Amino acid sequence: MKPRLAAVALLTLAMGAMPAAHSADGPPELDRLMALLAQRRHGEADFREQKYLSMLTQPLESAGVLIYDAPDHLEQRTTLPHPQSVVLEHGVATMQIGKRRRVLRLADYPQLAPLIDSIRATLAGDRAALESSFELGFSGTLDHWQLRLQPRDPRLAATLTRIDMRGERDAVREVQVLQSDGDRSVMSITPRE
Repeated sequence: MKPRLAAVALLTLAMGAMPAAHSADGPPELDRLMALLAQRRHGEADFREQKYLSMLTQPLESAGVLIYDAPDHLEQRTTLPHPQSVVLEHGVATMQIGKRRRVLRLADYPQLAPLIDSIRATLAGDRAALESSFELGFSGTLDHWQLRLQPRDPRLAATLTRIDMRGERDAVREVQVLQSDGDRSVMSITPRE
């Protein structure tokens, strides 16, 4: 798995475990959402994802489970179409596809830092950390919200256009990742109760 795709996978993974623009202060609902996310210490969710790649005529489809344990254990276990996993813990990403295993120290991939930081910031409900890497656009209410993350860093913006999330309270229901090359992914998430 390429580092850029791994970063996108990790980002969508993080969102499964736990979000029209406003002023920098933003609506109070955004702060309430961040507070709810900060309270979550563990989460598991089923996911279904479609990746729309310009080189393919049909989307790639996958399904599996997302797992989060505070403060920094993130895991995406894909079961369909083929078993594979991506685990992020203590600054190390471990990818397993079949019998092949690859370990990446995130410090060796500084271009991924804003994405990884956004994962941790979202799960921690740390709005200030999110805003250091992304312009935030919040709309809706705490019961039915949408959050748009647009990268501030030109290096990240060179590969990532934006991330759109939709959810209900502390449950993210959908994450769309739009890449600068036109490729995109849509992940539907169903939290396990």
